[in-house]
Amino acid sequence: MMFFAGSFAAFHFVNKEFMPVQDQSMFIVRAQTPIESSMEYTDSVARKAENFLIARPEVRRTYSAVGGFGTGGQANLFNLFVSMKPKGSRGVDPERGHELSQQELMDVTRKALRKLGLRVSVQDLSQRGFTASRGFPIEFAIQGRDWDKLSEYSDKIIEKLDATGLVTDTDSDYLLGKPELQVIPDRVRAAERGVSIQAISQTISAMVGGVVAAQYSSGGHRYDVRVRLRDEDLTRKDQFNQLYVRNNRGELIKLTELVQIREARSLAQINRNDRERAIKIFANVKAGKSQQEALERARAIAREVMPPENRVRFVGGSQAFQESFASLWFVLFLGVVVAYMVLASQFNSFVHPFTVLMALPFSASGAFLTLLAFGHSINIFSFIGLILLMGIVKKNSILLVDFTNQVRTRGETSVRAALLEACPIRLRPILMTSLATIAAALPLALAIGPGAELRSPMAMAVIGGVLVSTLLTLFVVPCVYELLTGLERQGHQPVSSQPEPTPTQPKLGDGVRSGIGSVSLAPREDRKR
Repeated sequence: MMFFAGSFAAFHFVNKEFMPVQDQSMFIVRAQTPIESSMEYTDSVARKAENFLIARPEVRRTYSAVGGFGTGGQANLFNLFVSMKPKGSRGVDPERGHELSQQELMDVTRKALRKLGLRVSVQDLSQRGFTASRGFPIEFAIQGRDWDKLSEYSDKIIEKLDATGLVTDTDSDYLLGKPELQVIPDRVRAAERGVSIQAISQTISAMVGGVVAAQYSSGGHRYDVRVRLRDEDLTRKDQFNQLYVRNNRGELIKLTELVQIREARSLAQINRNDRERAIKIFANVKAGKSQQEALERARAIAREVMPPENRVRFVGGSQAFQESFASLWFVLFLGVVVAYMVLASQFNSFVHPFTVLMALPFSASGAFLTLLAFGHSINIFSFIGLILLMGIVKKNSILLVDFTNQVRTRGETSVRAALLEACPIRLRPILMTSLATIAAALPLALAIGPGAELRSPMAMAVIGGVLVSTLLTLFVVPCVYELLTGLERQGHQPVSSQPEPTPTQPKLGDGVRSGIGSVSLAPREDRKR
């Protein structure tokens, strides 16, 4: 019991994540220049980032999309798609002295691009899992009515989440546009001067977009003559002092007397989740950290920063992680229940199935300890290996319990004597089947070939669970069997090799023996009749 409790304590130290990190030789870099940047400046910085990556010996090709690929044409955004060379042909990094993995190159890229003054987040495509969202392992939305308050909350959450040391590349989809001049009509002043709101809007529209003043023909085509301010004057606030609006009496009224002009940043887009305004925050988990721990910390920080009327909701990969693990725990529980029902019907007992299932906790202990020892995480694949263990390790207990029942049925009245006879006989088949299972899982555990990061945790869980359960159940299951024998509803009745004759059956010595049996003779007086 001490081993069982101590091994289950290892469950809290094993990292938990949805999908293990894979080296797929590709990743995406999402970078932002300062908000006031033009498309030309963003393109020049993107070319510097491309030149840095092309010079790396691990990179095969790059592709950049300036303007925010799929983000509505933000001039200060660009995405960089990086394809790496296959493993074994990437060359040796001079600084680290070995071939860089995908995760190591992502870290190098992250640090180098931040030196260019960029806000960088690097996305590992293997973490997308089975979701169609952004594909970050940490992804949640904060929802509320006040958009300005949500932006303040998101900044505080990102700051506190970065301080935990659990995540990196923290960012949000809250995108501010360039500064803009907001013209707010003063309806009271406009009414006092006899100016309509329509006249104000027409004047401002002519200033920014222009109005068609005339047309001219050339080469059989007719062209509009549009009058408006010059491009370099559109951003000058003092240009409003030179604009006038006519009132309903034909008088010219200065525009600045009718409106309030203020400078503010525009919003590139307003996102919603379930028809409610929302800002999504996403991040990567730092190497060696647990995704579940990061999600729990993110939820706690969001609830600490925001008032109760605002909500936090996990989306994308985070939502898939929680839903999948909840389903897998249910499948594990259901498998144990179904196994107990099947064993109860097989043994015609409520006690022996419990004895057989005693192997399951030790298999889980072995799986957790093996994953912790080899640095693997508990993910959906290692969890599938844990479910496989539920069916594999029961066969050892079934061999012991079933054969012990047969020995007792043949006439052995002592439970301990029956166990001492059955266990040595069943030792060889138990060891043979267990070793065969471990040998079959070894190629997967060696993590060789593409996609090995997915198969290795599952194989490790199976190997560790089978090994530990085989060693311990050889001692635990016989002890539990002997202890629970007294709870049997009906004891096993020994069967002798020759049954006792019934009262109606004549004894063997009363007849005349022959070569094949005996014949009973009736009394003399009966024979005369």
